[in-house]
Amino acid sequence: MVFGYHLIWTAYGWWLPNDPRGSTSHWIASDVIAELGALHYGRKKIQPARWIIRDFYERAAPVLKYELLAFSQVEINRIGESFAATIGRERYTCYSCAILPDHVHLLIRKHRDLAPPIIAKMQADSRTWARQGAGRDPDHPVWGGRGWVVFLDHPDDFRRTIRYIESNPVKAKLAPQTWDFVTGYDGWPLHPGHSTNSPHAKAIREMDSLRKRKREEPR
Repeated sequence: MVFGYHLIWTAYGWWLPNDPRGSTSHWIASDVIAELGALHYGRKKIQPARWIIRDFYERAAPVLKYELLAFSQVEINRIGESFAATIGRERYTCYSCAILPDHVHLLIRKHRDLAPPIIAKMQADSRTWARQGAGRDPDHPVWGGRGWVVFLDHPDDFRRTIRYIESNPVKAKLAPQTWDFVTGYDGWPLHPGHSTNSPHAKAIREMDSLRKRKREEPR
């Protein structure tokens, strides 16, 4: 069973198909982008130095159709305001959020909306907010694509992902972020008062049992 979604997407122009860190792309549609470097499918085991990534995007910026975005703190705050409005309207439960200058992380509990529509709504609502007052082309796409989803199926996955998301601003040398729309994680779906016979609880017990057997298998 899937209990939650770790949603990730980038600002426009970041994590291109031939990003030096590797990507999930199988081809490069633009010839001018292809000239920037070779395509490597999947994240590279040995990650490049920061200066290599910085040099790649300095060369990429002039050939992109629109301005390469790096959100200011004011824009980050405005995007956060938009996220709050969308989460409140759609009644999403968000357990963690990090809005960085070039990408976004959100942890959303399982909902009637699947992950792709959640990303689509969050992007559509925040696109206008991010453009306002920035003096940008009104046709600027703001976001860099449909994003990625990591499916979470155990409370341990939630806790680990929350720690990872919360560490992102610190890694980027920004102040830790707190958002009013983030709900403190209560162990859901094993939250206080949950039914021990619910399908969710049974699925987690089965998973715990399977993991235990695997740990005990001779190597």
